[in-house]
Amino acid sequence: MTTATATDPLVLGPLLRYVDESSATIWVRTADPALVTVERAGHVWSAPTFAVHGSHFALVVLDGLEPGSDDAYEVRLDGIPVWPREGMPPSRVRTLDPAREPRLAFGTCRTTGSHDEVGNRAHGVDALRSFAIALRDDPTTHWPDLLLLLGDQVYADTTPHPELEEFMASRRDLSLPPGDEIKDFVEYAELYRLAWSDDVVRWVLSTVPSAMMFDDHDIRDDWNTSWSWRREIRATTWWQERIVAGLGAYWVHQHIGNLSPAELADEEVWRHVSAHAASGEAGELDLSDVLDAVAARADEEPSTYRWSYARALGDCALVVVDSRAARELRPDGRSMLDADEMRWLDGVMRGGVRHLFIGTSLPFLLPPGLHDFEAMNEAMAQGSHGRRVARAAERVRRRIDLEHWAAFNEGFDEVFEMVMAVARGERGAAPQTVTFLSGDVHNSYLAQVSDPRRLGASSRIVQAVCSPIRNPMPRGVRVVMSLFARSLVRPMRFIAARSRRVPNPAYPWTITDGPWFDNNLALVTVGEGALELSWVTGVVADDVDHPALQTVYAARITPLVPSPRLVEGLSKV
Repeated sequence: MTTATATDPLVLGPLLRYVDESSATIWVRTADPALVTVERAGHVWSAPTFAVHGSHFALVVLDGLEPGSDDAYEVRLDGIPVWPREGMPPSRVRTLDPAREPRLAFGTCRTTGSHDEVGNRAHGVDALRSFAIALRDDPTTHWPDLLLLLGDQVYADTTPHPELEEFMASRRDLSLPPGDEIKDFVEYAELYRLAWSDDVVRWVLSTVPSAMMFDDHDIRDDWNTSWSWRREIRATTWWQERIVAGLGAYWVHQHIGNLSPAELADEEVWRHVSAHAASGEAGELDLSDVLDAVAARADEEPSTYRWSYARALGDCALVVVDSRAARELRPDGRSMLDADEMRWLDGVMRGGVRHLFIGTSLPFLLPPGLHDFEAMNEAMAQGSHGRRVARAAERVRRRIDLEHWAAFNEGFDEVFEMVMAVARGERGAAPQTVTFLSGDVHNSYLAQVSDPRRLGASSRIVQAVCSPIRNPMPRGVRVVMSLFARSLVRPMRFIAARSRRVPNPAYPWTITDGPWFDNNLALVTVGEGALELSWVTGVVADDVDHPALQTVYAARITPLVPSPRLVEGLSKV
């Protein structure tokens, strides 16, 4: 394994980010201010870098591309070629093709560590890296149109990488708060560099389009768990700098690449970048103050900035929901999504597509036993059994991370009603599936709403969970999760049903497959007659640089009723 260093002209990237039928964006971090140029199929696009706290970034917008085209590209800095590197396959921009069945890969939770025997013993084999090696070496490997990374791309609250620890210790006294956690934007930039600079991972991120969303560890464990958590963390001396740096680093490294060129043009921070580039003004734009101000405001008033987004994938749609920063935490009105975010989601939750995918870092449909347990904990933490029990329930919530959708029941019910309206065909033609794509819980499983026909639905409602990419769950916790998925379902339902404060789910669901606990990446293929899902993992025999890609589990989700596209095809025959 080799990694880039901060002294390379091209410090990090290129990352291929947004791609549709006629446009794409390519992200880079450079060592110095530069004009970044991308050349593909005889066409050239350029953008100057902008600075944030001493680091230099650019996002180059490629427009006027042909649908279904597939061409290699090169990157130059001030005219000097810097990508691709010697020994690497070419990086390509493969635009969406309306005639091609969409494919995507997804997962969450990837720790930063070495890929040698020591690193694999500590973290397991990196499923993303294993998948990248298979793409590089085996042309028959499932090639996705999108890699969807749904949280914990970096761990800001733990620093398992010795190079990162050394970097932090060279800057400050680690005995002072926040200790060995990330402190500021400069340390975030180094954390991202280490996470994305392994040669094979760097190559796959340069040639497979990616979309991303944060979860708690991108900022800090238990981020926005509750009102009391937020009050206590804000009382520390270091939190304000951390949250501003974390959101700013997310904006630079992840968020801007989620947006289409049209959405970028309307984004309030990006308008400064566009205006500076259009002005022809000499010198590099320093975006630090503007970005810090927006990040601070977004934390203080979440309704002022939206991290969620939606995009088309052929005749399917993907909606990616922020289930962390947009929470309403007031004790008298708790919800996973505040009123503004809920209105946005209500507006984009529409049918008229073959499959509707909803990406949310936290599983919407937990194992039923765990859902009931979290719902009971929420009721107790809200005072259903008095203040003493409420304090104890809050401690339990934080200790074992009881802060998923089930622990924000009002918002859970509201979103479920939107889903059912789509599945019943009340918001356009019902899709074949409404499929949640999630992670976070460090195990993988498949769940489905039970008997959707009885509920008036024409769509299957599915929860697919893939976690972790690289951060395996301790064995003792695996046993507990398995019990919540199977043996404890009836006992927990029995207890929850007898509490007037714990609502019964209006639309029951079951775990149909799993859980399993391998480091995984999940693959989704839209087929003519079904949705194909598989979970793959890397297995090392003798050579850590050549793990074998193995399928852990595969499932086929068939529609309740034939899709219009399938019916049309049958009628032609």
